[in-house]
Amino acid sequence: MRKKPERAIKTQVKEVLDRYNVYYFMPVQSGIGAAGVDFHCVVRWRGLALAFFIETKKFGEELTARQTLFLKQREEEQNAKTFVVHSFLTLKYLTEWLEGLKD
Repeated sequence: MRKKPERAIKTQVKEVLDRYNVYYFMPVQSGIGAAGVDFHCVVRWRGLALAFFIETKKFGEELTARQTLFLKQREEEQNAKTFVVHSFLTLKYLTEWLEGLKD
């Protein structure tokens, strides 16, 4: 059975996160309660825990208003890095950022 496009992207993101020893949590969203995105992540950087967030989308799909707000709030309120991964190119941005964090 062929993977659906967004599921295939999530699989690729997990492979990158595992390669860089990133802890990640994938909350199940039901539309009720606190908002979130597909991946809530923590990576070790210079002895500290650095949080970042990832939303995956099928190429051409847009973020929902709730996802956009969540990512904007994380960037502004916690100065967190956020990613929207929908293609090989955007996955490359994530990989390059993680590569740059290596001690």
